[in-house]
Amino acid sequence: MPTPTDIASVRTMALVGPATAGKTSLVEALLWKAGATGTPGSVERGTTVSDFDPLERKAQRSLNSSIVNLRHGGVHAYVIDTPGAPDFLGQSLPALEAVETAAIVISATTGVEPMAARMMHWAAQRERDRIIIVNKIDAAGVNLQALVADIQAAFGKECLPLNLPAQGGSKVVDCFFNLAQDDAQTDFSSVAAAHRALVEQVVEVDAAFVERYLNDGDVDPQELHAPLEQALREGHLIPICFVSARTGAGVAELLDVIARLLPDPTESNPPQFLHGEGASAKPLYAAPDLNKHVLAHVFKITQDPYVGKMGVIRVHQGTLTRDSQLYVGDARRPFKVGHLFSLHGKEFKEIAKAVPGDLCAIAKVEELHFDAVLHDAAEDDHIHLMPLEFPVPVHGLAIEPKRRGDEQRLHDILQKLVSEDPCLRLEHVAQTNETVVYGLGDLHLRTLLERLADVHKCEVTTRPPRIAYRETISVAAEGHHRHKKQTGGAGQFGEVFLKVEPLPRGAGFEFVDQVKGGAIPYNLMPAVEKGVRLALESGVIAGYPVVDLRVIVYDGKHHTVDSKEIAFIQAGKKAVIAAVQAARPSVLEPIVHVEIAAPQDHIGDITGDLASRRGQVSGTATVASGLAVLAQAPLSELASYQSRLNALTGGQGRYTLAFSHYEPVPPSVQALLVSQFRIKDDA
Repeated sequence: MPTPTDIASVRTMALVGPATAGKTSLVEALLWKAGATGTPGSVERGTTVSDFDPLERKAQRSLNSSIVNLRHGGVHAYVIDTPGAPDFLGQSLPALEAVETAAIVISATTGVEPMAARMMHWAAQRERDRIIIVNKIDAAGVNLQALVADIQAAFGKECLPLNLPAQGGSKVVDCFFNLAQDDAQTDFSSVAAAHRALVEQVVEVDAAFVERYLNDGDVDPQELHAPLEQALREGHLIPICFVSARTGAGVAELLDVIARLLPDPTESNPPQFLHGEGASAKPLYAAPDLNKHVLAHVFKITQDPYVGKMGVIRVHQGTLTRDSQLYVGDARRPFKVGHLFSLHGKEFKEIAKAVPGDLCAIAKVEELHFDAVLHDAAEDDHIHLMPLEFPVPVHGLAIEPKRRGDEQRLHDILQKLVSEDPCLRLEHVAQTNETVVYGLGDLHLRTLLERLADVHKCEVTTRPPRIAYRETISVAAEGHHRHKKQTGGAGQFGEVFLKVEPLPRGAGFEFVDQVKGGAIPYNLMPAVEKGVRLALESGVIAGYPVVDLRVIVYDGKHHTVDSKEIAFIQAGKKAVIAAVQAARPSVLEPIVHVEIAAPQDHIGDITGDLASRRGQVSGTATVASGLAVLAQAPLSELASYQSRLNALTGGQGRYTLAFSHYEPVPPSVQALLVSQFRIKDDA
C-alpha cells in the first residue's frame, strides 16, 4: 500500500474489453514481470490470481471484477480485471468509476469487437483517461498495421502507437522515451515516424510547446509530462501499446507506461459527484487532498463466506482510518469503520488507513450498498455520483425452490446476489404470483443458477415468466344468479341481479350499489362485492383477471333466515360470470416499447423480424453503437429475444423494454388461450 504521503505514486487502471482479449492472462503477466508472483498463473489450469471464484475456474472465464496490486518503478498500481461478456456489465462498468485509466484490451486475432467499442464509449462518457492494449501480437497471421488502421477508424486519429511490435511480435520497441532506438527495425512504420506523431499530438494542447516544436524540431519527452497528462485527460491522445501476455513481449514496457505515463489521482479528471437533488444538483469535485474530509464511494459489494458483507470502495478525498466515523449518503447516524482491508485477488489484508486513489474494502457494515457515497461530515448530505447508464435487465426467469419451506431462504440468497450485481433485478409479480429474476442474458442467469446450486446448495426450478394477460368486455350485458342450498338445517339463499359496462382501457374496476328498498340488505352488499371480485380476479374465459369494467348491482332477493354472506358471495360470483360471458369478452395482452440498438447494416433484418412478431416500428434514432430501432410489440413475442437478436446481429445488438399498454390479442391467440384454460379447468 502507498504511504499517506505519496498520493502521486498511486496508479489505478481497469482492464476492460471483450472476453477474447486475454485480460486475465495479461494480469498474470504483469504480476509476474513486476515480481508480485513467482510464475504466471493459467486460466486453463485455474491458477490465476484474479479469477479465484470456483465458478470462474470451472467456466475458464471472468465472471466478477477483481483487484490486484503490483509495484513497479516506484509506483503502487491497482489493476482491476473485469469480465468481458456483455452479460456481466454490472461488474465491468462500475470499475470505470474507481480508476483513473480505462485500458481497453483488444485481441490482435479478432480486432475491434463490439464490447471494445462499448467500453471505449462508456469510458469517454465518464471522462476516464484511456489507453488501448493490443494483446496476442505474436499470433500467426495477424496484420497489426491493418489493426491500427481499424482502431483509428473506430475511435479516431488520436489513437497512436506508443511502442511498435518487432521481430514478428516477439518484442516491442519504445517510440516515446528511448530515442536511441529511432532506427530500430519494427514490423511496420518506423520509430522516428511514430515518435513524431506522438509528440505533435501532445504539444497541440500547449501553445508554448507548439512554438518550441516548430522552432527546434523536437521536444525532450521528459519535459512533456504535464501536456501529456492534459492530452490524456481531454482524450486528445489515446496511446496504443502492444503486448503478448503468453510470451511476455511488451509486458515490461507496459509496466513502464503505467509508472511513467498513466495519471496519478491528482492528474486525472475528478469523479462526477453531484451535490443536491434533481435539477438543482450542482457538480462537486473531490480533491485528492489528505487533509480534507473523507469522500469515497462503493463500487462493488461482495458477500465473503468468512468476513461477511464487504463494500469495496474507492477513496477520492481525505484519509480514511480504521476508526473513522462515516456516513452513508444521507444517513444521519454514522457507522464506525472496524475493519479496513487491502484486496489482492481472493486475499485480503487488514490495513490501518487509506488515502485518495486507494481501492480497499470495509467489512461488516450492513448499510453499505452499491454506489453508496461515504463521507465523514454530517452536513455533506445529498452527495451522489452521476448515475451509470446500465443496460436494463429484461431477460426474465421465474424461480421457485424445489423443496417447500425454502421460500424465505431462496429469497434471502437472491437478495444477496442482486446486491452484488446492479444488472440483476428481483421482482415479485403479483398478477402471476411469481418470483422473477431478470438479467442481461442467458449466460447471466445460467451463472446465477450455478451459483445458487454450487455455492449456496439451493435447488430451484425455473420456467419462463408467465405473460400477465388480462380479460375485459366489449359491450354492456346483464347477469343474474340465485343461490339456494338446503342441507337439512338452516339453508343458504341469495339472489343477485347485476349488469356490466366496459370502461376505458386502464380504468380498472368499479363496483356500484344501486339496490333500492333493501332487496339486498346493506350488511350483505360487501359479500356480493367480494364474490364479484373473486370471480374477476380468477378470470372468466381464459383464467386471467378481468379489468376495465363497471359492475352495477341493481336488484336481488334475500331470506330473513337463510341469507348469509356465503350465499351472496356465491350469487355475486356466478352473476358476474354470466354477465361477462354475455358481454363479448376478449383477452388483452401487454404491449411494450422496445428499443433495439445495433450496427446500421443489421437494421433491415431487425425491422423485418419485428414485423414477423406483430411489432410496429415507429422510427429510428442514432446511438453510439449505430442505430436504434424504436417499436412497439407484444411482450409474448419477445420471450428470449436476446438469443434471436444475437443471431441477427452477430452478438452486437442489445434491447430494452418498457411497458406501454394493453390491447386485445388476435382471435387465433385468444382461441388458443381459452382452449388451454378449459383443458386445465377440466383437469
